[in-house]
Amino acid sequence: MKPEYLLQQNFDLRHLNSFGISAQAHRYVRIESLSQLQALRTQLQADTDLSQLPRLILGGGSNMILSEHLPHIVLHIAIMGRQLKAETSDAFIVRAGAGENWHQFVLWTLAHGYPGLENLSLIPGTVGASPIQNIGAYGLEMQDYFDSLRALDMQTGEVKTFTKQDCAFAYRDSIFKSGEPGRYVILDVCFALPKQWQARLNYGDVAKYLQAHNVATPTPIDVSNAIIAIRQSKLPDPALIGNAGSFFKNPIVTADLRDQLLRQYPACVSYPQANGDYKLAAGWLIEQCGWKGYSAATVGVYEKQALVLINLGGANGAAVKQLAQAIQADVLAKMGVSLEVEPVFV
Repeated sequence: MKPEYLLQQNFDLRHLNSFGISAQAHRYVRIESLSQLQALRTQLQADTDLSQLPRLILGGGSNMILSEHLPHIVLHIAIMGRQLKAETSDAFIVRAGAGENWHQFVLWTLAHGYPGLENLSLIPGTVGASPIQNIGAYGLEMQDYFDSLRALDMQTGEVKTFTKQDCAFAYRDSIFKSGEPGRYVILDVCFALPKQWQARLNYGDVAKYLQAHNVATPTPIDVSNAIIAIRQSKLPDPALIGNAGSFFKNPIVTADLRDQLLRQYPACVSYPQANGDYKLAAGWLIEQCGWKGYSAATVGVYEKQALVLINLGGANGAAVKQLAQAIQADVLAKMGVSLEVEPVFV
């Protein structure tokens, strides 16, 4: 079937974003293969009206807050597939299509004996979105085991392979997010997962959970199960309560500011960085300012985790932004710390 027949008008994205916002896309197309994407690119170049539309690349919709009306052509990437691509003396090279569910992919790697990604269990979204945000949790970032990815350059039509260096990964950032957003459509991602595995138990919650369950020598699956249980105890299920996961990045501050906060708040949670700075727990800061459990008409702050904003029913992008800005202003005024929003407002 030709791509032009798959283009839909005024498509409701309510079920394609984890915050559950009803957003009307001017045009929508589901992409299931490279050949379809290439044909669509050709069509867009040939159609003057379509070529003028802004483009939105959509994966799992778990890291974006949508406006009610999007003048975009939305490319929903649903390229599937999982495989062991190769082996080296010290790693399993596994590849997954950009449309694969991230958590299901992590479980698949563990079930097949390819460890390494267990600390990133239960993170919502797709494999293709993981490099864009350089997702991370519990002492691990995606870049730690990233090998390479393939992406289609929508400007030139070239299928390009990106190495780790090419991606310019940073904390919750990459070239795909802050370089030229929308230029490259990620097709698949490869990971180099270690044959000599060591558990990463940097975060106390994980070690405490394993100890409480009498797991002295954890396996990768044990660590995954612990993180799944911890996340489920703190974070709402998007299928039940609309949310975008952690809404603010953990801020990096100077040692002086961290020491100042410790004098006022001895329980302030902080993690030393290699350059002498400290990473603070954004959720802890927000909770100290009294926002945990807050509710307005359509949006609120999750009662179990102040880092998570939630859809109380009928939320739109403007209401979410208003609440986020109010929290940012309050934390800055009371703590002297600037919080940066993690999801992208579209």
